[in-house]
Amino acid sequence: MTNKEMMRQLYERMAAEQQKYKAWLLEQPPNVILDNACKFTVQEDIVMELEVLELTDAQAAALLRSRTPLADVYRAWERAETHHMDDVRDVIEARADTVIRAEKEKGQREER
Repeated sequence: MTNKEMMRQLYERMAAEQQKYKAWLLEQPPNVILDNACKFTVQEDIVMELEVLELTDAQAAALLRSRTPLADVYRAWERAETHHMDDVRDVIEARADTVIRAEKEKGQREER
């Protein structure tokens, strides 16, 4: 099997796995849906990234050996150290700084 075929098969399997999870999730009460919103979103991101990601033959084959490659990748993501909250903090601070600069510039223009 070529790399392209393996990647297509892996994408299709992960997309089907996500569709099954989505169908289950939509049958749940609102509190369960909210409790699983992050998982759903991250899994959507994983599937989306797989569309453009280029894995080696060995990497694609390794993931294809799993019955649930999406769930496996998600569990690994849960255990991984990410910089998500650092990114959130940086965006908050940057937005606040942008507002301060805009207000300062507006005040300077009004003084003229």
